[in-house]
Amino acid sequence: PGTPYQPVIEALENHPQKKFYNVSKLGGTKYDTLPYSIRVLFESSVRNCDGFLVKETDAMNILDWKTKQNNVEVPFCPARVVLQDFTGIPAMVDFAAMREAVRNAGGDPVKVNPACPTDLTVDHSLQIDFSKCAIQNAPNPGGGDAQKPVAKLSPLKAQPRKVPCRGQAACKGPCGAGESSRNSGQFSAQIENTPILCPFHLQPVPEPETVLKNQEIEFGRNRERLQFFKWSSKVFQNVSIIPPETGMAHQVNLEYLSRVVFDAEDFLYPDSVVGTDSHTTMVNGLGILGWGVGGIETEAVMLGMPLTLTLPKVVGCELTGTASPLATSIDIVLSITKHLRQPDVAGKFVEFFGSGVSQLSVADRTTIANMCPEYGAILSFFPVDNVTLKHLKHTGFDKAKLEVMEAYLKAVKLFRNDESSSREPEYSQVVQINLSSIIPHVSGPKRSQDRVAVSNMKSDFQACLNEKAGVKGFQIAAEKQNDIVPVQYEGNEYKLSHGCIVIAAVISCTNNCNPSVMLAAGLLAKKAVEAGLVVKPYIRTSLSPGSGMVTHYLSSSGVLRYLSKLGFEVVGYGCSTCVGNTAPLPEAIRNAIKQGDIIACGVLSGTKNFEGRLCDCVRANYLASPPLVVAYAIAGTVRIDFETEPLGTGFNGKSIYLRDIWPTRKELHTVEEECVISSMFKELKEKIEKGNKRWNLLEAPKSTLFPWDLKSTYIKCPSFFDKLAKEPASPQAIENAHVLLYLGDSVTTDHISPAGSIARSSAAAKYLTSKGLTPREFNSYGARRGNDAVMTRGTFANIKLLNKFIGKPAPKTVHFPSGQTLDVFEAAELYQKEGIPVIILAGKKYGLGSSRDWAAKGPFLLGVKAVLAESYEKVHRSQLIGIGLAPLQFLPGENPSTLGLTGREQFSILFPPELAPGMTLDVKTSTGKAFSVIALFENDTEITLYKHGGSLNFVARRFL
Repeated sequence: PGTPYQPVIEALENHPQKKFYNVSKLGGTKYDTLPYSIRVLFESSVRNCDGFLVKETDAMNILDWKTKQNNVEVPFCPARVVLQDFTGIPAMVDFAAMREAVRNAGGDPVKVNPACPTDLTVDHSLQIDFSKCAIQNAPNPGGGDAQKPVAKLSPLKAQPRKVPCRGQAACKGPCGAGESSRNSGQFSAQIENTPILCPFHLQPVPEPETVLKNQEIEFGRNRERLQFFKWSSKVFQNVSIIPPETGMAHQVNLEYLSRVVFDAEDFLYPDSVVGTDSHTTMVNGLGILGWGVGGIETEAVMLGMPLTLTLPKVVGCELTGTASPLATSIDIVLSITKHLRQPDVAGKFVEFFGSGVSQLSVADRTTIANMCPEYGAILSFFPVDNVTLKHLKHTGFDKAKLEVMEAYLKAVKLFRNDESSSREPEYSQVVQINLSSIIPHVSGPKRSQDRVAVSNMKSDFQACLNEKAGVKGFQIAAEKQNDIVPVQYEGNEYKLSHGCIVIAAVISCTNNCNPSVMLAAGLLAKKAVEAGLVVKPYIRTSLSPGSGMVTHYLSSSGVLRYLSKLGFEVVGYGCSTCVGNTAPLPEAIRNAIKQGDIIACGVLSGTKNFEGRLCDCVRANYLASPPLVVAYAIAGTVRIDFETEPLGTGFNGKSIYLRDIWPTRKELHTVEEECVISSMFKELKEKIEKGNKRWNLLEAPKSTLFPWDLKSTYIKCPSFFDKLAKEPASPQAIENAHVLLYLGDSVTTDHISPAGSIARSSAAAKYLTSKGLTPREFNSYGARRGNDAVMTRGTFANIKLLNKFIGKPAPKTVHFPSGQTLDVFEAAELYQKEGIPVIILAGKKYGLGSSRDWAAKGPFLLGVKAVLAESYEKVHRSQLIGIGLAPLQFLPGENPSTLGLTGREQFSILFPPELAPGMTLDVKTSTGKAFSVIALFENDTEITLYKHGGSLNFVARRFL
């Protein structure tokens, strides 16, 4: 480190070989009042302060957060970058091209590497080309959606059971699920496991043909990209790849990559990350500052450039009280998310504090952090505390590393103390959420929006019996509300009454995707079986785990067999009960329900509960959490008050209440961490270290420079470095430039660089056709981001582009020297051949929308020298400078119309030898008009980047 702050570098207590910036000693008490998330920004600015990209004033502005929040721009240098394969391609292609350019300019290409650790997850490629119906021959008596869901691909391996596989002989499924299983629609496909298990009997089976075909096609379709990624991981320092088919949930991959505290050659600093992945914000649940950005921003960080952000406001979210014992993780997560929608948190950091935080598991925290888009915050930060450390212990961090981590975080005051005496930071505003107010609900009996508190279930159902027939009522006469209908079933007599449960389905889908709630159902089942409770045999019970991750939770924790003992057998991984794919009720039960006009009930942890959907004779259906489904199935009725009435009678005639068998949050967290998380991460580590057969056998070049395939239509060496010289040239005047496009207001990045399908009549289509491809093989612009020839032709190819020269939406423009109307690319190509520079005229808010690297790269390669607009979207303005284009702005109150410009003129723009932030430039036209524009360079760093022709060339020259 070589910053002005070297005097605060210290050795860590009890670990003298470890050094760090003790930023807590800067600024006196100011530091102690900073939110934890702002402390991470401050440490980064201190450690990376070089007087150029990060200045001392930047660090001091962050330290003065209380008065400077939302008023100043500050640089941030994240510790690492996460890319997924689609956005990773253009970034890595640029680095490969830079190596070539540095070699050609006389430098050492081996020195060209990303400036910070870059993790790339290759898990967005799989398309389902082959599928089988997940529910085969399933009846649809309730009139639900008669659809054939595709088989869900299961990402995790379950642990084989040692018991013999029941019914194996007659099994028609993957290992031969018996005839009854087949008729119940019990079929599933799993992704590569070692070994794969029959979802019905948990016995090893061969890989399903469907999955093998999909994997084969994935490797075939993406071979070029995968070979390039493999080459990148071999030759570049700081690049690591999580190969395809690791078989893990994507969020688990992100957590596996997390460091929490970096230890770079015995120098410690906080982990922080930006990524192109939409799930990046989940790492804030681990105390890692991180959020999602566009491809060009991540590439800039890889090049060693800081991100620039407005010093954000921080909303403190104080959690108090204790959640209801019956409240599941999902109840708590959704309730907190709902609360955060109320205050204005858009564009701000959210940070959690208070006594209630320690009640949330890391899985709860990462889920809340992952749901930032739901409430508009940039990120939701949970500082590291004892809960985090316990979790990290089970994910594979060794004891010595955890000791150093804890000591460091405490030394720089980034460790949240559970003690109430510890001083809390000051926040821009505080939102309070009392966990005691979060109570479990069910939804029903006819609509999912009709929520009923579990404590009111008995009285609410009684009210439904009384109400007139409608959205809630059944209009049962008072004298018939206590009717009992006896029924003989399997040699025993049972009594059915209003509210009796005949369908109970534990389903893990959408609103119950957090596997911990399924684990809660399993632990409740375990306690119930051990207490001697049973489920009446006529109740149609089923278990649909939804994904292999859930199966992994249930099997590795040992609770799957207890669910099975209560009748909750795995029926497959597709949509089943929700869409009416429920096997028929026993005939005797159906007849008894109809004969007594009984309001029978279904309880399920799915998403749909319309009247009659599950079965035509089941008129009341409730949506509930998985453990409540099991509880109601044991009780056999919804007419029960769990507080005062027992679920049933256990061994020795003892009454068993729900509170006796409901797993506590502590029990749940313990089992989850010690049994499930540890095995999951151990398995993931093994898979990543071993790779998989196809990845290991995939051949990739070993050369320092990438051997570009001139025939490739996916990966091509871009021309950003064609004119790279050791020293940058002085800014050149733009002389006699034609206007390539004359655009209006609110031109989006999608107008500039579409990401969707390639139109058959487009310039990109003509190029691909010339390479021998058929329209079916075009793929999308997004998939071809590694080929600049396709992406340049796709620039301004959006069919909704409104160019004032054309007068209607079309990706066309006028080539003025010839008067021809052409595709934008064809016109730009002609201008370049003629040696004529081009500019773009635009209105307000040019570059709106999501950040897109090719929205800046594309115009640059078309030969555009500058954009003249009334105003810019902030991020896109900086991206134009980052690629070497000048963002110029009309003076306030001026625009092409007020200046009498038609866009058919030629423009000359003079650049002085020495540029300064915000200076005005003179513009002259071929018709004799003259006016001034503002050069939107905000600081000396941006001017330097522009002089170098953008950040790519600026960094490349560092290696010469």
